[in-house]
Amino acid sequence: MKESGKIIAVCTSTQKQTKKENIKEGTLKTNYGLMGDAHSSGETHRQVSLLAHESIHKMRDMGLDVNPGDFAENLTTSGIELASLAIGTQVQVGEDALLVVSQIGKECHTRCAIYQQAGDCIMPREGIFTRVLKGGQVKVGDEIKIV
Repeated sequence: MKESGKIIAVCTSTQKQTKKENIKEGTLKTNYGLMGDAHSSGETHRQVSLLAHESIHKMRDMGLDVNPGDFAENLTTSGIELASLAIGTQVQVGEDALLVVSQIGKECHTRCAIYQQAGDCIMPREGIFTRVLKGGQVKVGDEIKIV
């Protein structure tokens, strides 16, 4: 398993359960989440969501026009098999931020627009959720590595 990769996108939205926009850089706040994102609140173990760019490509291969943020993930990564990380794994993002994996995948209660289009969605299986142990700046191109 590869121990490091890169941040491809940093994404936020003003409403929950919608596509997110790549803002290219942001601030991860300790025990809260990504500043400016509707999902961040500090009240949950799912403060920051991550999805691999490789997973997005799987959906593109099914004929969908999808991009980073379309699965409502906060951080799109490349080079690390996120879904293979164990709960409790710590991941450093950029120079300062430290995340801990708190959940692998999620239950999809309502079928999202992507599921409606393709009959499948990778976020429930391949996306991961983390808590922010230590905040810091995060931007496109930053290294992400398993600690």
